[in-house]
Amino acid sequence: MAEVSDCRTTDDQATVAIAGATGFVGTALREALRSTYNLVGLTRSPVRARANPSTDGESWRHCDLFDPYAVEDGLEDADHAIYLVHSMLPSARLTQGRVADLDLLQADNFARAAEAQGVEQILYLGALVPDDTSDLPFPLRRRLEIERALGSTSVPLTTLRAGLIVGAGGTWLRLLLNLVRRLPAMILPSWTRAQTQPIARRDVVRALRHCLANPATHNATYDVGGPEPMSYREMLLRTADVLGLHRRTLTVPMESPRLSKLWVRLFGGEPWALVSPIVDSLRYQTRVEPNEMQDWLEQDAQSFEEALSAAVDDHGRPLPNPRDELRPQDDAVIQDQSVVRSVQRMPCPPDFTARNVANEYLRWLPRLGWPVLRVHVEHGRVAHFKLRPLGLTLLTLRFAADRSPEGRQLFHVTGGQLAGGGERSGRLEFRQVLGGDTILAALHDFSPRLPWYIYNGTQALAHLLVMRRFRRHLENLSQRQASGKPSADSR
Repeated sequence: MAEVSDCRTTDDQATVAIAGATGFVGTALREALRSTYNLVGLTRSPVRARANPSTDGESWRHCDLFDPYAVEDGLEDADHAIYLVHSMLPSARLTQGRVADLDLLQADNFARAAEAQGVEQILYLGALVPDDTSDLPFPLRRRLEIERALGSTSVPLTTLRAGLIVGAGGTWLRLLLNLVRRLPAMILPSWTRAQTQPIARRDVVRALRHCLANPATHNATYDVGGPEPMSYREMLLRTADVLGLHRRTLTVPMESPRLSKLWVRLFGGEPWALVSPIVDSLRYQTRVEPNEMQDWLEQDAQSFEEALSAAVDDHGRPLPNPRDELRPQDDAVIQDQSVVRSVQRMPCPPDFTARNVANEYLRWLPRLGWPVLRVHVEHGRVAHFKLRPLGLTLLTLRFAADRSPEGRQLFHVTGGQLAGGGERSGRLEFRQVLGGDTILAALHDFSPRLPWYIYNGTQALAHLLVMRRFRRHLENLSQRQASGKPSADSR
């Protein structure tokens, strides 16, 4: 691991683009960097861009991280890029797919765009992972996948893996405080003995600032945490002490992660999409591995109690999160746009590229065999989905050669009775990621013509069924190629 130093090679006016600039850490980081760098905040939300007007030294760009060309525009003229993004909150009226796949696609777009724009460094804030990564649940594996995606280009990547972050406005902290305030006694499963290392948001910002524009940290990964490791049970009791409350706990010899999530969801007052990954994180021992960055941080690190006291009011309630006030407006914009996003993960057969997968999809579609649906492919790259026996065109997919670089094949939805929104009502892409072993089949910004209550129970389900059947087709093709058997679907 590279030695940490204070050297800087960029001048004080270098430009730093921050994806996730309006988030929990991003807001505090902007405050810390504003006097030293020109900042560009990237946000997909026009509401949040308006709430954070441009000032001297700080500007905002609308940036949909699912659109690689929008990300390239967002990173134009950036010297350094900071990635603080997760996909916990919806980005479309209907989203199909796992959070891990949504995150992976955005990270891949970010890394490719950074390379295309000549960015000197990507700085990523991830989370601690257990020492043994052989049997991790999907929410934890996605952290490592994001690192792989961000580090897959020639742009140097610096990764900070942080423990649970303690600061005003943090979702995890609000959940913890709600549990302690609402439950005078708690029966805890055995996984609450696993140790982690929570860290003050102030110290996370210090670490990010220390790594930014610091060549000594390029292509390095650092665990960072607070000065003391502690178990989840200890955190509950220490939180009660800070709030001046007496709480009793009883630890029982059972795991039951799903029951734990339901319990935390009920009394913590946070949505399942946020509770589930937090509980998954706490179930595993994730202590900081000794490193020079952690040694540097601990010289002036805040304790858990100090960070917690600074994040609550005089009544022990979490300080308000100003971002929450904008969420209803964000939801209204998403509702008004009324588009669909659907991302499915598939295996990439040996020796296949994204182009091979897209070609296989077009060859496979006409053999679907649906009684009322016929797919006609013309010129090899335009697919018409037609209704039998009338011949009515329901959807048309047209290959976009000018938007299909290596590793990505793009089709536009250009017409059909089931598509709304003009000439282009969405796009379907096949993206090759994770060293070529994985394909992400992603439908973006599709605007359905059917009323939503009909679309959700018909066309949306049909799309998922088609993608799942194609995934099984690729799985079978991969197995046949791996076994050396000739394939009836060979190119």
